[in-house]
Amino acid sequence: MKNLKKTLQSVNKDLKALSNKVDRMIVSVGKLEKAKTKVVSDKPAKKVAVKKPAAKKPVKLTAADTILGIIKKRKKGIGTAELMKKASFDQKKTYNIVYKLKKQGKIKSAGKGVYVKA
Repeated sequence: MKNLKKTLQSVNKDLKALSNKVDRMIVSVGKLEKAKTKVVSDKPAKKVAVKKPAAKKPVKLTAADTILGIIKKRKKGIGTAELMKKASFDQKKTYNIVYKLKKQGKIKSAGKGVYVKA
């Protein structure tokens, strides 16, 4: 019983110490807030040069976007040979892009070598 009483007294002492620390922190934060507030003066404001927003660079389409755009323009679909001509990609690149677009579900096959938007 005595051990419990001593433990409770030490906990009480620690809580009081923490409470005092919190009170001091509140006072210091209040001082910081007062220091940050500006006093409005009668002086005219400084002129600040307004910067123009940076010109946006045109977004370059990826190879997949190019192929997808060509396919979307054709309602009946487009063959791989025509895709290679329009996009000016080689055969391997065109087939790889078509494969990826099919996997993503953006296009589907309308026949052998003919693709339409999904």
